[in-house]
Amino acid sequence: MNYTILVTGSAYGTQNASTAFLFCESLIKMYHTLNSIFFYFDGVLNANNFNQTPIDEFDLVRGWQKLHEKYKVKLYVCISAALRRGVVEDEELLKKNFKKGNLASFFQLSGLIELANSIKLSDRIIQF
Repeated sequence: MNYTILVTGSAYGTQNASTAFLFCESLIKMYHTLNSIFFYFDGVLNANNFNQTPIDEFDLVRGWQKLHEKYKVKLYVCISAALRRGVVEDEELLKKNFKKGNLASFFQLSGLIELANSIKLSDRIIQF
């Protein structure tokens, strides 16, 4: 079965993103196809490279990155929601406060068209 995952919960502060991550790992272990993961609303905070996780906690941002590296799962981030929440990749948008953007590696800024295309290819869409 083909799945698209929609993550609307932030990386920390709610269980939405961590539950989504565990669900994605389970899908892959059960040999389902994970078309893409789309981060929307506060879910875009999962792509913030400036997140600092204590040593004794699971680093969710790095977890998403490893999921991409190991299984080539596409990690799409809604560009409008990201800009509203300060997640950017272009240094011009940061008004020269930083040398580079804070969009974590392997996350791609995209529009809702990527979500629509993923849904079209999927049997199921699950929102967290």
